[in-house]
Amino acid sequence: MDTIIGTYECKVDAKGRVLLPAPLKKQLASSLQNGFVLKRSVFQPCLELYPMEEWDLMMKKINKLNRFVKKNNDFIRRFTAGVKVVEIDALGRLLVPKDLVVFASIFKDVVFSSAVNIVEIWDKDLYEKSIDGADVDFADLAEEVMGNLNDDDNGIS
Repeated sequence: MDTIIGTYECKVDAKGRVLLPAPLKKQLASSLQNGFVLKRSVFQPCLELYPMEEWDLMMKKINKLNRFVKKNNDFIRRFTAGVKVVEIDALGRLLVPKDLVVFASIFKDVVFSSAVNIVEIWDKDLYEKSIDGADVDFADLAEEVMGNLNDDDNGIS
């Protein structure tokens, strides 16, 4: 799957349905037929929308964990808690199950934010707080995370 690009704002209706923005739907077109997996984020109060191909890749990694190690078993259980298979309907809407609506507090304004190969789904206010109120200066974070990478073949670093 190609990289997903963009941040999009939209509204969720009373039934938990949210209309996928047209540019995002276009990027996900090749995945519409296979469906998606929607899950709780590990690190943030948001949801993660995995195209099925990406979910399958993640499950291959997780399936390599030894289930006779208690930490691994606990991780698998918590990582997959609340996981749902979802589809985009004929009108381009995603139905977010109630338990996931509550987890992510997505009751009105929603942000779809690309995260390389998946899409994060945020309550707009929580998204803005996560971007603006980070405890770590972004420049310092960028240097720490990306500063030692040097691919040599693209001239970026």
